[in-house]
Formats: sequence, C-alpha cells, structure tokens
Amino acid sequence: MERPFSERVAHDDWRRAAEEWVRCELDRSGRRVTGTIEQPRIRPWSTQLTIPTDVGPMWFKATCAAQAFEPALQAELARIAPDAVERPYAIDPARGWMLTVHRGETLADAHEATADDWVRVLRQAAELQRAAASEAHALLATGLPDCGPGTVVSRFDRIVEVLSSLPEEHPAHVPAELRSELLAVRPRLVDAADLLAASPLPATWQHGDLHPNNVFACDGRVFDFGDSQWAPAVEMLSVPYGWITTQSQVSWPDVLAAYCDVWGTTVAAVRPEWDAAAYTQPVNRTLLWWSCLQEATAAEWAEWGDAPLHHLSRVLDP
Repeated sequence: MERPFSERVAHDDWRRAAEEWVRCELDRSGRRVTGTIEQPRIRPWSTQLTIPTDVGPMWFKATCAAQAFEPALQAELARIAPDAVERPYAIDPARGWMLTVHRGETLADAHEATADDWVRVLRQAAELQRAAASEAHALLATGLPDCGPGTVVSRFDRIVEVLSSLPEEHPAHVPAELRSELLAVRPRLVDAADLLAASPLPATWQHGDLHPNNVFACDGRVFDFGDSQWAPAVEMLSVPYGWITTQSQVSWPDVLAAYCDVWGTTVAAVRPEWDAAAYTQPVNRTLLWWSCLQEATAAEWAEWGDAPLHHLSRVLDP
C-alpha cells in the first residue's frame, strides 16, 4: 500500500523529483533558481514549495490524488476567464503538480476585508461561474468532481452507509441515532436537489472555499482551486456567508445582492435556491473532506477526521 501523501512529499526522493521538475520548467524560458527552495507547509491534501528565481519568487503546489485535478482545472479556468484566474506557469496533470508566479499577499494578509472587497470578490466569482457554466465538458474532463443536483441524493445515501459502517472509535463514525436523524431528513434533501435541478441558476464551477485567504490583494483574483466542484451555482455562497456572518461586520444582504445582480436576478428570487443549497452543500462538502483524507496518516485522521461528520450533520440544521 502506498504511503500517506504527507509522508511521501516529506521524503528526500520526492523533493529531488519535484525540484528537478521545477528547474526544468524554469529552464524552458531561461529562468533560474537563485536560492534555497523551501517547503513551508505539508497537509494531508497538499504541499507547497517556495522558489526564489532571478525574476521573482514562484510557488510550486502538489496535491493528493483527490485534488490532482487542480492544475488542469486552473489552466482551463484561466482559458475561460483570463482576467479572473491566473494562468499557471507550468502544470503536470498526471502528478497533480503546478508552478505559479507569486502575486503578493492575500486579501486577508493585506487588511480585514471590507464590504467593497467582498462585493468585488463575489461579483468576479459570479462572472466566472457564468462563463464556466457552458464549459461543463472541458471542466469535468480535468477531473473536477461532478456534484450536480442529480448526483446529491445518491451521494448522501452512500456517505451515510459508509460512515455508519466505520468502527465506533473512528472520528467520522455515524452512530445509530445520528443515522436515523439523517435518514429522516432525506426527503427534504430530495426536494432541495429537485428544486436546484429545475433552477434557472445552473450547475457550474464553484470554488468550494472562497474567503480572503484565497484571494490576491493586488487584483482580487481567486486562487486555490483544490476544493472546487461542479455544483449548483449558489453553493459557492456557503463559505462567504459563514465567513461574513461570523468574522466581520459586513452586511451579508448587500454582498448577496451584488452576486445576484451578476446573474440578473434578485435576493428574493434566489432565496429558494439558497435555502435548498443549505441541504446539498453539506453533502458535497462531506465528499470533499472524505476524499482528501483517504491518504491521511493516523495522526492526521485524529486531527481532521471529524470534518466529514461535522459537514454531513449540517443537513439537520440548515
């Protein structure tokens, strides 16, 4: 059995291979490494290398198998909307590797996001969603998970059964009482998925983790696409809603109105879809966490392993 992702990418052999690939890609355009390549962070789902070069710093990212689609996805999104997404400098889709130019600090590092910042971010993300909506074939071909409305109920059924069958000591185990509660809410999930399938707002790309740490301060472009899914458009609002309503004084209705305006609709008109997404988004978010932790160590399961259970349980109190 292959070693956990975090152990593989901490090994000297992996580092040598990654750095060799980076140097080779830089050589193609006459760039060169000018200092020590650092590895600032390793997580169960990804790791990064920082590369000093003669034309400025660059970033290398490697992902676990569940997020290996990210380099190809970012390249496709940059093709679809070059003003909204930075084109990767180089990618290796087979290995889930990507090299990008450093674009400075994030919005979160620069300052506390203002209402104007959030409006700009949500408007730009909505415009990207509109452009991506007609590109299903190209985006799904990258490996982007298909979490469209028609897939949600069967996914819910599978997840409930899988987590229920885990050992009781497992951090993602669904006990019998919770399983009964989840199954009782299933009819509401069915109705929510049906409503979203019939919605004038389409299934499209959704970022999955849109917050100020994943937005560049210099131009408002979003990055970090490893949590992306093909899903109901309004599911992208879940993370901004949670961030704004718990960590800032920004008015959520104003930000939501800006998002709706890009789609040519209103807050009142989109309210049924927003309510429905409160059932579907937790199921799709659970898939993300469960998939990413398949390459985790025992210690990482202990640290993050309750995330699938946490997100699945959100369908009980949308």
